[in-house]
This record gives sequence, C-alpha cells and structure tokens, in this order.
Amino acid sequence: MEQLIIEIQTYAARANMKPQAVIRAAINAKWNAWDGWVARTSSPTLATADRIRAWMAAHPVDGAADQPSQKAS
Repeated sequence: MEQLIIEIQTYAARANMKPQAVIRAAINAKWNAWDGWVARTSSPTLATADRIRAWMAAHPVDGAADQPSQKAS
C-alpha cells in the first residue's frame, strides 16, 4: 500500500495534479478515498491498484512516450 501511495504522489507531483485528482481520473474514486488510504482507514483492492497503475502508464507526464526516437545517420 505504501508503494502505491508513493507512486501516486510522484505521478501527481510530476503531472501538477493532486493525488485525489489522479485516482478520480483513473478509477472515478470518491474525493475522500485518498484521505482514507493515507490514514490507513481504508485501502484499494489489488485490482483497483492495478487499474490506477495502468491509467498512469497510459497517461505519461514526462513526455517520453511522445518523443520521436533518434536514429543514428
């Protein structure tokens, strides 16, 4: 769980988003879900964690997926 929180926080910081907005975009989570995860009063299922990770992978913020490959001439 701690690893997922770190991944979401890192992604959110790089995307200039709040962690709550990341999980809302990824899984349509309720706005207070993040607070529960951080406080450890609730937690996502493994399937939910996988969906969040898949969404973050499909929406890269570093632009690496958008960069054309450079071939040697």
